[in-house]
Amino acid sequence: MAGGSRAPGRSVTSKVLALLGAFDPAHPQLTLTELARRSGVPLSTAHRLVTELEEWQALSRAPDGRLRVGLRLWELGQLAPARLQDLAHPWLQELFTSTGENVHLAVRDGLEVLYVDKVHGRRAVPILSRTGSRLPMHPTGVGKALLAYEPEWFVQAYLARKLERPTPHTVTEAGRLARELATVRAQGYALTNEEMTLGSCSAAAPILVDGRPVAALGIVISTRRVRELPRLVEPLLSAAAGITRACAASV
Repeated sequence: MAGGSRAPGRSVTSKVLALLGAFDPAHPQLTLTELARRSGVPLSTAHRLVTELEEWQALSRAPDGRLRVGLRLWELGQLAPARLQDLAHPWLQELFTSTGENVHLAVRDGLEVLYVDKVHGRRAVPILSRTGSRLPMHPTGVGKALLAYEPEWFVQAYLARKLERPTPHTVTEAGRLARELATVRAQGYALTNEEMTLGSCSAAAPILVDGRPVAALGIVISTRRVRELPRLVEPLLSAAAGITRACAASV
């Protein structure tokens, strides 16, 4: 086995990527032992590579000694193309200003939604989404808004899977979900009620460019105010249309 890895022929680069990939929103800080276990890299090799990653500031230490992603990776991340976020952010800000509610932008990445931007305030209801986090498509408003406009083969493949059920209200029946997606296409937006998180409901609209879903814009409020959700649809659709025009003009 190359380099002492558990996987034959595994390169040093793949081990480093596995170590960095072990961090996620649910595991922002890890001990060395946890990092080795989650990455599949032997503890002795992880110790050596972590030392080098700390020297390069790709990893740093929390006050309690646990490892976390370092500032060097954040600096590099700022260099990644972010044209969608640049075009969409003013519309997110305007929607938040007019409603005072959590607003976020997401794209599809594989079978999940990746949150790429978010505007929120102190008084808005707490939600799971954060910039850079991922969630399943079917329980989220933005996920349903994206899934409804994906090609039929993709939708069928997605619905054929065993679907996660984060709450008792999550729709996981393929037939019912397919009908909901048809409704999304008919009305141009998606609605959810406590499907991803108890206590939260949402509305979301797709950003369609040449008929393709490139992103989805969502707004989240407390379930106690679910009757207010319909009045938020109009400003949501207006903001989504603005982002769509901005994206189309930039092509």
